[in-house]
Amino acid sequence: VVGQEFARRHGPAPGRGAAVLGMGSLGAGHLNAASDLDVILIYDAQGIDTSLGPRPLATRQYFARLTQAFVTALSAQTAKGRLYEVDVRLRPSGRQGPVATSLAAFETYQRSEAWTWEHLALTRARVVAGQDDLAQDIESLRRAIIAQKGQGAALRADVAQMRARLASAHAGHSPWEAKQGAGRMMDIELFAQSLALMAASPARAVMDQLQAGETAGYVTQIDAKALGAAYNLMMQTQTALRLLGDGSGDMVANPDLLGAGGRAFVAKAAGQSAGDLARALQDHAQRAGRIITDFFAPFEAAQ
Repeated sequence: VVGQEFARRHGPAPGRGAAVLGMGSLGAGHLNAASDLDVILIYDAQGIDTSLGPRPLATRQYFARLTQAFVTALSAQTAKGRLYEVDVRLRPSGRQGPVATSLAAFETYQRSEAWTWEHLALTRARVVAGQDDLAQDIESLRRAIIAQKGQGAALRADVAQMRARLASAHAGHSPWEAKQGAGRMMDIELFAQSLALMAASPARAVMDQLQAGETAGYVTQIDAKALGAAYNLMMQTQTALRLLGDGSGDMVANPDLLGAGGRAFVAKAAGQSAGDLARALQDHAQRAGRIITDFFAPFEAAQ
């Protein structure tokens, strides 16, 4: 809809137009009720410098303004609330980079400038809108980058450093913490992305990435199942908490704020009783954390 309105004023999108690359939970298919949409707009103007329309625009300006219009449409406050929060900071060079990226620039950046965490993020990327041929080229590039960047010891060393920083930032845990900390959602996601990158796998979802790591011999079947079970429990807990309101962080820190009915709802969604959920989360996190820590231990010790 945004593209059609934009084309009416400024002409059709130059070349093959643009595609929306979903990142994070959107790309991986793990959205919950409070998720924002991490997106990158990638275009291929095929050498065309200017759009043809009543008010023509230079190509870079065309796609930059199209991106801004798209984000505004998704995130505008309406009488019934905001449809989505949209985040475009995962684009090349973050806030300093252009809001829309050409396919050629995206490839150059990923091959020669991107950090390890950006290659990890690419394992979850998925084109969610755009012309089929452009989407196919973006997916082919994604797979090529994953195959290229997942080899060597540098990846494990970099991820070990990331885990250490996350651990220092989130040292304490409340009883119902599902997202942050060793062996919890973010840690398991980071590990799964590492496995996908090392295995040169196009898998996006956590369970599929764990399976790719098992198939490649990086984790045992028992450990992959343990990590998957931990992630499922924490995902169910987090999803239920998010359904109860914007104050889910306060609720995690103090489950008494939920009241008896709220606690029972979250526990039932996670397949637990209200009295057992905290212990189940802790037990799963401890086991998952040990598996991940053992995997990265030689690289953490070398720092």
